[in-house]
Parts: sequence; structure tokens; C-alpha cells
Amino acid sequence: MDIVPEITRKSITRLINDGKRADGRAFDERRDIFIEPNVIDKAEGSARVKLGDTQVIVGVKPTIGEPFADTPNLGVLMTNCELLPMAAPGFEPGPPSPESIELARVVDRGIRESELVDLEKLCIEEGKKVWMLFIDLHVIDYDGNLFDCANLAVMSALLNTKLPVAEYIDDEVVLSEDETMDLPVRDKLALSTFVKIGNGLILDPSLEEEEILDARITIGVTDEGNHICSMQKGGEEPLTRDDILDAVHLAFETKDDLLSYLD
Repeated sequence: MDIVPEITRKSITRLINDGKRADGRAFDERRDIFIEPNVIDKAEGSARVKLGDTQVIVGVKPTIGEPFADTPNLGVLMTNCELLPMAAPGFEPGPPSPESIELARVVDRGIRESELVDLEKLCIEEGKKVWMLFIDLHVIDYDGNLFDCANLAVMSALLNTKLPVAEYIDDEVVLSEDETMDLPVRDKLALSTFVKIGNGLILDPSLEEEEILDARITIGVTDEGNHICSMQKGGEEPLTRDDILDAVHLAFETKDDLLSYLD
């Protein structure tokens, strides 16, 4: 291992074992959050979110297609992610990397398992035509904790997405030219990511904290339902039962403050 990362690892770990973080935050403190909705004119829903120096832009693009055979009355939702090379030296152009696939899947799972989008209301004609939502995530700047930042961007984009009113007439879908409907979003999702370094469990890791983590856990908590809908474990080391319970407790405790930015 290179000598500089090893020195950094020991320095940050020593700080955390002493109850401190390199940037001065408390263990349960997030970085500053900034949300700007409607940033893409040609998307029906979009948002830009900054979490510290991490920045993600999300666009929602609907189209009309056929439902899946096993869910003829449900709309379709697909999430894609692109880690732009300008965001970080380690991101490269080409096929999706394992990191981009994991990010898209974590965000997508949270949306599905929380059932925050009413997919039944995206059905235009059962078994024939439904709305299909394509959610595209673009990482602009990477300074740690892409999961929480991307989820906030997706939530903001979904909340401001509007669809043309659609009718099924004579085996064709007719779209209104001047009447729209809000995307049927019936809940909100708070995603909270924690990392274990040394003896400490910290919320919203920065890039340098992510680079030396022992373990990571991301917890999705719904707003209205107030229940856990998703979890994702990362890192090579295990987490103790107390670590997981502490993370769950903090995810619920900080949920309202995190979701207040969407208002």
C-alpha cells in the first residue's frame, strides 16, 4: 500500500477513535444540502442536488409502452446511472462500472420497495399501454456518499414530474396538448449512509472517509409509512448488531430533517 494513504488512514482513524472527524462534523451530522428542481428544460422532471461537494443531476423522461406480462396494470420504472469522468479521476468512460450499477440498484430498490410511486395510476389501458419512467442519474462531482445525494435528487425530480393527460381511444393513446397531471407520488424516502471506521460509526461520509472505511450500511426509511424499506451493506468488514441498531436509530432520528429539504 502507498505510504500516503496509510498515513491518511491512521490519521483519520485516530481522530474518529477520539470522537472527532477531519472536517469538524459530529458523527451524526450531514454536510450542507442544496436542492434545485427543474434544471433540465427537456425533461418532464429534474433536479440538481449538492451534498457537501458531491453533486448529482437527475432527469425523469416518460414514454408510453407496453406493460410487463406479469404486471399488466402497472407502469414501468427504470433507473440508470452514469459516473461522468469529470466527476472524479477514478471514473472512466465505457460500460457501466460496478459502482454505477450498485448506485442505480440501491436508488431503484428504494423507490420500488417503498412503493412511493403509485404504478397503478401509470396504467393507461390495462395489458396494452402504460407510462414508462426512465430515471437517469448523472454524477457531476464526487466527494463521498453518492447514495444519499442521488436519492435526494431522484426524490426531488419525481416530485416535480408532470405527465400529459393520456386517454386510450380506438386502440391508440391520445395525449392532451395542454392538460398535465402530477406524477402520483404517495410517499417520500430518506436514504441514510453510515460507515464504520475504527471504533466509530459516522453518518454521511466524505470521500476521504469512504476511501478508508471498514464497513458501510445504507438504510432507506419511508416518511408516511415510517418503516425501513431497504438496506445495502458495503465494505469488507462485518458490522455488529449494535452498529446496525445504532444506524437504524439514527436513520429514523434524522429522517424528518433530511426530507425537509424537499419542501
